[in-house]
Amino acid sequence: MKTKTIFKNKINIITLGCSKNVVDSEVLLSQLRANKINASHENHDNNNNIIVINTCGFIESAKQESINTILHYSKLKKKGDIEKLYVTGCLSQRYKDELTKEIPEVDSWFGTFELPSLLNKLGADYKHELLGERFISTPSHFAYLKIAEGCNHPCSFCAIPLMRGKYKSKPEDLIIKEAKHLAKNGVKELILIAQDTTYYGTDLTGKKQIAQLLSKLAEIEQLEWIRLHYSYPSHFPLDVLNVMKENEKICKYLDIPLQHISDDMLKAMRRGISKRAIEELIDKIRQKIPEITLRTTMLVGHPGEKDRDFEELVEFVEKSKFSRLGVFTYSHEENTHAFGLKDDVSQKLKTKRAEELMNVQQNISLTENIKKEGKTFKVLFDRIDGDYFIGRTEADSPEVDNEVLVPTKNNYARIGDFAKVKITKADFFDLYGNIVK
Repeated sequence: MKTKTIFKNKINIITLGCSKNVVDSEVLLSQLRANKINASHENHDNNNNIIVINTCGFIESAKQESINTILHYSKLKKKGDIEKLYVTGCLSQRYKDELTKEIPEVDSWFGTFELPSLLNKLGADYKHELLGERFISTPSHFAYLKIAEGCNHPCSFCAIPLMRGKYKSKPEDLIIKEAKHLAKNGVKELILIAQDTTYYGTDLTGKKQIAQLLSKLAEIEQLEWIRLHYSYPSHFPLDVLNVMKENEKICKYLDIPLQHISDDMLKAMRRGISKRAIEELIDKIRQKIPEITLRTTMLVGHPGEKDRDFEELVEFVEKSKFSRLGVFTYSHEENTHAFGLKDDVSQKLKTKRAEELMNVQQNISLTENIKKEGKTFKVLFDRIDGDYFIGRTEADSPEVDNEVLVPTKNNYARIGDFAKVKITKADFFDLYGNIVK
């Protein structure tokens, strides 16, 4: 069937996976528009003749979502609804050879470091002068800022080094330039991301420079919140806490994925840290900044995880009372260290353990939220949903954490602005309140 082109060479970028992929798609979009090419991100108007899918290949569920999306657009190409289909990102980097044979409808596959080649295929030139400048696909008042690529950690379960390579810090001057550009264009909250943000600078100078970077970003006048994601617990740079404590622009918020607490599991996962060291680190963080919000993630069902290991993890979570916690089930990924081990925890048991751990966290979250009733917090409003303005406190990152719901009736808020909100009610993962006049 002949393709029905509504708008010639209108490109739509579809993004799957994490916030790091979002940034990559935003860079691609910026390059295309700078080349005077009609391009959009997540445009569902069905009037695009070229589709670019930025895929995730981290774990089985993410890979399946990426493949399903590719197959969906492959069918549209067969029907003649689109002309060209290109795939980039982690899944493409990891499985390009196999996928090329299995899904011939895709015109070209590109890895994570092949942006210039992808641009060339799309009729665009890579513009070096755009370094530090990009459109953002998130609401205009917050943006993700990627400060490094790749990872040097040898975690047994993780395929990121296979897809993203060794750790490579972005030069500080380019980060500052990008942050200033974002702030100039209305961004009030910067969320720093990398596979390990606290490793930043080690490959450049031999020393971790994340504290220095945070201090310099805080000098940008228009920024009000700077948030740190993905902080590796092993050899955590404690000088970050000094900067966080002393500078009100640095959110008292730390995303520090621990994955487990059993020494046997930490060793099997190759995390480079012990239970005692983790507990000491958490104590140091809370002693330095008592009001800090700690977010973590746990991984259950890793090869060799016994009932006693899981019970130890549950006990640790109950005792530690993390403000935010997510749980993943182990995915047996080829070419990782753990792939050489027997995947000896059934999927049913993995799911059961994940649900049990989340039930524990749900009760912790409710207890902590109830303590906020009657108190007033600074809230940044992200959107309107039905009868509510939806916002977040300093303790909450977009999409993954709690939200504050303020009734549109008898309240007034502008999206992208801050306001003081008095909390009137709390549930497991959300707060309700009214704006303080």
